Amino acid sequence: MRSVRARAALGATVVVAVALIAAGLSVLLLLRSNLIGAADLQAEVTARETASRFALDREPDLSDGEERPLQIVAGNGCVLAASRGLEKISGTGSDQPRAQSCDRGDDSGDGDRDDDRGEDDRNDDEPDPGQIEAGPAAFTSGSATVRGDTASYRFAAVEATRGDDGTTATVYAGAPLATEQGAVETVRDAMLVGLPVLLLVVGSVTWLVTRRALRPVEGIRAEMAAITASADLSRRVPVPGSRDEVARLARTTNETLAALESSEERQRRFVADASHELRSPIASLRTQLEVGAAHPELLDVPGAVEDTVRLQQLAADLLLLARLDAGEKPGLARLDLGALVSEEASQRMSDRIPVMVEAVPGLEVSGSRSQLARVLGNLLDNAQRHAATAVSATVRGDGRQVVLAVADDGAGVPEAERERIFERFVRLDDARTRDDGGAGLGLAIARDVAERHGGSLTVGGAAAGGALFELRLPAAPAGPGPEEGSHDLPSGSRPARRPGPPAPDGRP
Repeated sequence: MRSVRARAALGATVVVAVALIAAGLSVLLLLRSNLIGAADLQAEVTARETASRFALDREPDLSDGEERPLQIVAGNGCVLAASRGLEKISGTGSDQPRAQSCDRGDDSGDGDRDDDRGEDDRNDDEPDPGQIEAGPAAFTSGSATVRGDTASYRFAAVEATRGDDGTTATVYAGAPLATEQGAVETVRDAMLVGLPVLLLVVGSVTWLVTRRALRPVEGIRAEMAAITASADLSRRVPVPGSRDEVARLARTTNETLAALESSEERQRRFVADASHELRSPIASLRTQLEVGAAHPELLDVPGAVEDTVRLQQLAADLLLLARLDAGEKPGLARLDLGALVSEEASQRMSDRIPVMVEAVPGLEVSGSRSQLARVLGNLLDNAQRHAATAVSATVRGDGRQVVLAVADDGAGVPEAERERIFERFVRLDDARTRDDGGAGLGLAIARDVAERHGGSLTVGGAAAGGALFELRLPAAPAGPGPEEGSHDLPSGSRPARRPGPPAPDGRP
């Protein structure tokens, strides 16, 4: 049963069936209990009335045996009186349907006890009145045959003592259960007839309602199948007008399709831009080699080396971006960010503009040393390229974060372009030559690495008028940290700083 509609209809039918069966049994038991209670009350009233007459030595009403069969049984089991027409009885003190000749000597009667009483305790002129057992009546179920008709009865038993001779007997009075049985059977038959019909209605209604509710889902499925077959991510699934879960599913599906379309567009643009960026240095290198092969004296060895370095660095950037896009997690090594900045700055002492470092010692972060060094190198390269006279790198603590701020006194970044420079292959001055800058991947890589480390990278205005880049990373927890993981770049894959222009960036 693979259909959701079939499973929903079957499930609803089973649940309703169980509920109706349980409710029906409860109703039948309650109805039977109430009717038996009414029969018990009727039998008890008749039994106490007959017991009163017996105690007062009056003739009991033994007529109408079909409606209320009576039986008065002595303590020794002898039947003292029974209803007329009673042919057979069960469930009482005796199975004998008629009165018998009872021997007083065998009776449990109190006549012998009366003979033993002293003369002071007897008063022949004022006989003792009879007594009725004051306790609750006992009830039993049985049957009786009256004039050939057998029926079920509910019997009430009440003890009574006759006053004239002290005979103690039990009065059994019955009330018919035909009404109770008829009512229970009627309700039971009605349930047996109505239950299948009701279940059929419930199953049909559930099937129709589920079919109507799942109709938009089928539309979504069909459109998704068409999108998969055509590979056209610009298409969208229909959104129903309702505000239920299906409508939310359709909207979420469209959002997913939009994200996939955007991702595909970025990937297509990335491949095109990467191919374009690789084509130029490869073509230049080929030209130089061909000229050198034909005219060795004209071979530009420094230019060929520079193009080779640019290719190596671009390939390394593309590889790192691919690994970041694949969701690779950074390492978990603990490192002192201030020490890392000081180490990087010490390698730039001979640059056009040296880096002034101000770092608070002991501020540690967790992550990949090589990737964070790549971020720091990109930020410093970017600042040195655009600075007029000074570049500064500051490391400080800010709550549970460690902040690296790289500032320069250059022209700065226009406020409207401060987010755009973090996009891949974006260079604000498209007219400049590539020798003045890189491929536009440096800041994109820096932000991706920062976000993979749980931090952020933003740009603002520096006090000296240039750009201020702030890298915020979570501070490493107290205690010894794990060794650096296997998520760093392999040894030797990080390209060395080229002697020519600095690493690529996103600013003009």
